[in-house]
Amino acid sequence: MKFRSLAVVPVLVMVTSVAQAEDVPQFPGAEQEHQWLQQFVGDWSTHSKMETGPGVPAMECKGSISSRMIGALWVVNEMKAEVAGTQMVGIQTVGYDPDKKKYVGTWVDSMLNHMWHYAGTVDATGKILTLEAEGPNFSAGGKLTKFQDIYEFKSADEIAVFSKMLGEDGKWITFMTGTAKRQKPGQ
Repeated sequence: MKFRSLAVVPVLVMVTSVAQAEDVPQFPGAEQEHQWLQQFVGDWSTHSKMETGPGVPAMECKGSISSRMIGALWVVNEMKAEVAGTQMVGIQTVGYDPDKKKYVGTWVDSMLNHMWHYAGTVDATGKILTLEAEGPNFSAGGKLTKFQDIYEFKSADEIAVFSKMLGEDGKWITFMTGTAKRQKPGQ
C-alpha cells in the first residue's frame, strides 16, 4: 500500500506543474519600436555646448555614454561628463509603451534631485526620437516647465543631440547641442 501511494506522488507533481504552467502570464515581446532602441547600444564619446543665458559664453563639455539593453524592451544609457568643473553621472531609461503608443522613460543624475519622466515619439523619417518631460526651470526659480531631449541618428555611428526648454512666451529654446560618436559597438 505504501508503494502505491509513493508512485502517485510523481504523477501529482507532474499534473500540478502542467496546471501551473497554464496559469503563467504571457509577457509582452519586443515590438518594432523596441528594436529601434537597439541602435543606441554601444560606447559613445560626446561633445556638447550649453547656453546658460544671453551674453554668457557657452559651456562646453566632453563625456561618454555607455548604452545597453535590458532584455529586448529597455535601453539604459549611462552618461558621464564634466559640467562646470563638476563630474556628472546620469542614468536614462527608454522603452516603448504599446498601450500609450509612446516611448517612455526616466532620467536621474548626480546634480539634480528631480526625476524626469519621459514620453515621446520617433518622427516619420525613423531617425529622430523626441522625448518630452517636465522639470525645474532654474532661470525661473525652479518653476516647472516642459523640456525636450532630441536624438537624431545622423548615421549608425553618430547622433546629434539637442535639449530644449519651453519659454514663457510658448516658444522652444534650444539650450544644449551636442554630438555622440560611437567608439565601440554594443553586444
